[in-house]
Amino acid sequence: MGSAAPMRSALFVPATRPERIAKALASGADGVIVDLEDAVAPGDKAHARDNLRRFLEQEPRARLCVRINAVGSDQHRPDVALCAHPGVSAIVLPKAAAAADIERIAATGKPVWPIIESATGVVQLRALARARGVERLALGTLDLMHDLDWVAEAPPVERALDQVRCELVLHSRAADLAPPLDGVHAALDDEAGLSRAAARARAFGFGGMLCIHPRQVETVNAAFTPSQEELVWARRVLEAAGSREAVAVLDGQMVDAPVIARARRLLSRAKPDEMSASVSRRQKES
Repeated sequence: MGSAAPMRSALFVPATRPERIAKALASGADGVIVDLEDAVAPGDKAHARDNLRRFLEQEPRARLCVRINAVGSDQHRPDVALCAHPGVSAIVLPKAAAAADIERIAATGKPVWPIIESATGVVQLRALARARGVERLALGTLDLMHDLDWVAEAPPVERALDQVRCELVLHSRAADLAPPLDGVHAALDDEAGLSRAAARARAFGFGGMLCIHPRQVETVNAAFTPSQEELVWARRVLEAAGSREAVAVLDGQMVDAPVIARARRLLSRAKPDEMSASVSRRQKES
């Protein structure tokens, strides 16, 4: 898969509230997305860009993702121009619908994260995933449901959304992208529901989830972080396979290339402190 760093949680923060950007960076989220689009009123767009520009100048070590306004908006071009700043690490494109739009934005030299949140985006998914400059895809569940006039939480809609999730994961893998990000969980006081949604997304093969409040970050990170048991299992698999990665048997189960690949993916998603903990635990057990 792509070489991008793991992204378990990507936290939105409105550019109209620059005092929240530093707090978002300290929230534990793997990525912070400064929003110039939905969270900013039409009359505040230029002011929001000025806020972001000042923050980047005052905090030159900060690295931020930026959700720009959609193609066709009169705010789109000035947003893209601002994203040439070295402090912008990725450009998040809402309502992605055409590969040519992505490639034009990628001319800034910044990775692009297209959000799939319309019927057109779903239909064009293969081309969008393969467009030059794409690093990972994201799912915009709320806007997609609005575009299709779907009723939230209705069982048929949940099944249809799962089909779209499957498509995002398949096309991400086929295009060698980083694992995609699932859409936001809108209920802020529903930690159990958020945990279930994140676990479901991970089971589908998503690498992380979009967040709309700092209180969601810890739950989402936990859901997408390999457990100590998984890390111990992964290390044992690699030890059983040996340097030649030959077929082996571990706990009565065959260890072959797909199992080895899964073990490597789990270890690649572990943070350094988690890796150290898994090694220490393995040493105590041996």
